[in-house]
Amino acid sequence: MPEMPTLGAAPKKSPVAPIAITAVVVGLLTGGIYWVRSSPSDTGPAVATPQQGEAALPQAGEPSAPGAPAPVAAPVVAAPVVPEKGGLRSFQVTINGPLESAIVASEGKEVGTPLTQVVNRSLVWWVRVPQDLVKGDTLAVVYETREGQEPLVHAVRFESRKQGRTFETYRFKTTGENTARYYQADASELEERLVDSPLETYEQITSLLRDGRKHKGVDFKTPSGTPVLATFDGVVVRKNWNFRGNGNSIELQETGGQGRTALFLHLSEVPKTLVSGQRIKRGEEIAKSGNTGHSFAPHLHYQLMRGDKVIDPFVSHKTTRRNLAAGERPAFEKRMGELKALIPPSQVAGG
Repeated sequence: MPEMPTLGAAPKKSPVAPIAITAVVVGLLTGGIYWVRSSPSDTGPAVATPQQGEAALPQAGEPSAPGAPAPVAAPVVAAPVVPEKGGLRSFQVTINGPLESAIVASEGKEVGTPLTQVVNRSLVWWVRVPQDLVKGDTLAVVYETREGQEPLVHAVRFESRKQGRTFETYRFKTTGENTARYYQADASELEERLVDSPLETYEQITSLLRDGRKHKGVDFKTPSGTPVLATFDGVVVRKNWNFRGNGNSIELQETGGQGRTALFLHLSEVPKTLVSGQRIKRGEEIAKSGNTGHSFAPHLHYQLMRGDKVIDPFVSHKTTRRNLAAGERPAFEKRMGELKALIPPSQVAGG
């Protein structure tokens, strides 16, 4: 059989291919040797992870004006990693959007969501939230987590660009108080107090009318059984109505004065001797605080009304702000220094 014709001559072998293959193999071997030598061993220093205080800052979400150039995203600068000491954690974030977004980005949703609510209780004494928060504000917090409870905040530092100043508060227990309270760097108490308060002692105010929650009253965090006092001379209008929501409750109508009505809700008990039409003097004990009705923790809900209008007790009542006694200041300054050491230096000039 005749030999089949070929379709052109066989190609000549080029020396380039073997050379290229050889170069690739040598490169891989060299890179592998370098990687093995440069990789850290199991006994080397640990690499810091974002779980310990490094904030992944959210980008601003406000829309641009029509025709305006697209905003340039600011570089994300992680806060320095701060080690845990004595169970305390600390972080610092720059606020470029919602406050909760910044805290959750740093501490995770499980801790960040309730922590935002606790931190907000300090911020509302300095600024309106969220109206007065602007891009570039810096927040630093020292806190600890507790099983089955909300996080406990020990220090808050807020650097406000709008006001051009730094605010600070530190948790401290004096020898004369049953619980710790929050004091500013100048040793003044963070919270204002009502002169005619429904409670002589309490741990913290956890809700105000101006905190943006649209809550109608002031919530005082206090153990069940704390004596509740009348805030003005008045007449008992009713008690224990709408028990599912209010729990044990009292409505007191002011006699004379400003014509106000006070509601005291979630009481542990109301004396059986207290009846509608009974006259009460300012400062007289009328009940005990509790956790009844639609309530998730022991507290007193104190609400002021004038007719159908809700009014702010911190506007209607006289207020005061206490200062630490001179004998307490050395211990406070020592504690303040310990907490300050856990957070980075202030970024505000002169702060």
